[in-house]
Amino acid sequence: MSSNPMSSTSAFDAIIVGGGHNGLAAAAYLAQAGRKVLLLEKLEHAGGAAVSAQAFDGVDARLSRYSYLVSLLPQQIIDDLGLRIQLARRRYSSYTPDPADGSRALLIDNGDDGATAASFAAIGAPPGEFRAFTDFYARCRQLTEALWPTMTAPLRTRSEARALAVQAGAEEAWEAMIERPIGTVIARELQHDLVRGVVLTDALIGTFARADDEDLQQNICFLYHLIGGGTGDWDVPVGGMGAVSGELERAARGAGATILTAAEVTAVRPGGLVSYRHDGSEHAATAPWVLANVAPVVLDRLRGSGSAPAASVPPATHNPNQLREGAQVKVNLLLKRLPRLLDGNVSPEAAFGGTFHINETWSQFDAAYLAAAAGTIPDPLPCEIYCHSLTDPSILSPELQAAGAHTLTVFGLHVPDRLITEDNNEERRAELQAAVLKSLNSVLAEPVEELLLTGPDGRPCIETKTTLDIERAVGMPRGNIFHGGLDWPFVEDGAPLDTPARRWGVATDDPQILLCGSGARRGGAVSAIGGHNAAKAVLESGPVAESSPMAESGPAALSVPAAG
Repeated sequence: MSSNPMSSTSAFDAIIVGGGHNGLAAAAYLAQAGRKVLLLEKLEHAGGAAVSAQAFDGVDARLSRYSYLVSLLPQQIIDDLGLRIQLARRRYSSYTPDPADGSRALLIDNGDDGATAASFAAIGAPPGEFRAFTDFYARCRQLTEALWPTMTAPLRTRSEARALAVQAGAEEAWEAMIERPIGTVIARELQHDLVRGVVLTDALIGTFARADDEDLQQNICFLYHLIGGGTGDWDVPVGGMGAVSGELERAARGAGATILTAAEVTAVRPGGLVSYRHDGSEHAATAPWVLANVAPVVLDRLRGSGSAPAASVPPATHNPNQLREGAQVKVNLLLKRLPRLLDGNVSPEAAFGGTFHINETWSQFDAAYLAAAAGTIPDPLPCEIYCHSLTDPSILSPELQAAGAHTLTVFGLHVPDRLITEDNNEERRAELQAAVLKSLNSVLAEPVEELLLTGPDGRPCIETKTTLDIERAVGMPRGNIFHGGLDWPFVEDGAPLDTPARRWGVATDDPQILLCGSGARRGGAVSAIGGHNAAKAVLESGPVAESSPMAESGPAALSVPAAG
């Protein structure tokens, strides 16, 4: 934008700090309810990590650069906001080559139980393993179907959530998934090392943990990966992830929200005063409600000096769990065609049609964790691959489609942020890219490097993002894709639920400031749930926060100079 449409100090009903998909959802809900909303985003575009980008200069491919699949976006939010988005279902759930023999693999085919059962037998899984696998997930689904509707409702207590599980006949799943380490039930129910690994992966993506950790972060991660829609299906957003954020932005603007991009918030002060920099000038705005669509750690910095490191800021908003590190490396590739596999029994289209697991057996996961905990990059590196273009070729130009090109997104696990520093980031990025390619090549019949497209500048179409790169690009502290450690989607018995903000899981220690992003309880992933729940808390509270210092004078009565 070329000019700021507001005076140096302007009053709103709500100010949203950060224009990621959750902030856009909150803005849309509040603006639809007639509230005057200002959303401030420091980047040149809205959408945060849920965007599509032309990652390679001169190459007409729009990659979902950071987030890439959708599971937790409720149909209720799509309907409420009139979002015109299409989510495409993948036929294949996963493909996992046997690291001991790359000529055989486990293919989970959602459309053919017989073929899946035969695949279990082909990898040497014991008799009954396929049935045990399907029974395990059937029990998990009983629990997720019971809990899914609670994600967009006021919080339940642990006892209330457990009662829902019992009512749904999911008491056994509750005990397995909520009360004890998920590794316990996986090891009890399943015998094959590879099959166990396929299940465990959902507990570890983005979370540096072991199967039997007592703090149960791996369990919470597992629950979130299975709870979407009650079914746990992960779908491809047609048009790329930017299509989802684009629709949320359209809904927010259409409802009357003011959205400023290239507007960097520099401070959030008591009384609902937000200072920001836009068009080379300093500005301020006030509101009875400030919704933070940034990580809690980032919010604390803004409430402090605006520049102090998280460790020096009083923990008014965050708790130790919100300081948890990210644990992944992200690699995007654009290939001339899909690579040939060592496994000649499965077509590349089927193998890459779901989630492609590499070096992710139960034992490999644990060895990788121990290596990373000791300060080294795991070898082999556990990896997962997603081929967006197989399900949704629209992200490629007609020319690339006709040529048979495809995108690959690789997510390397057990790469904790502790391995990355300001000094070694460039070197580590190269090492991690090499580790990803080595892991990928271990199951291919040809080197993937030979299939990379090159741009007009002659550079191969591959980019690698470390945890530090992700923090710098989209503000996720320590590269944590969940904005910090995940929390259960319920509160402990006796937890205070005496205000709308607390009931909706978006409260901070300041009654005027709410969390509306992935750092809110029930945040994480592309779901818009954090934005929905924060907006609900505002609308339930009335125009002014309880115990707010602005309750007496109102925002329009404030007269403050522009922040300097």
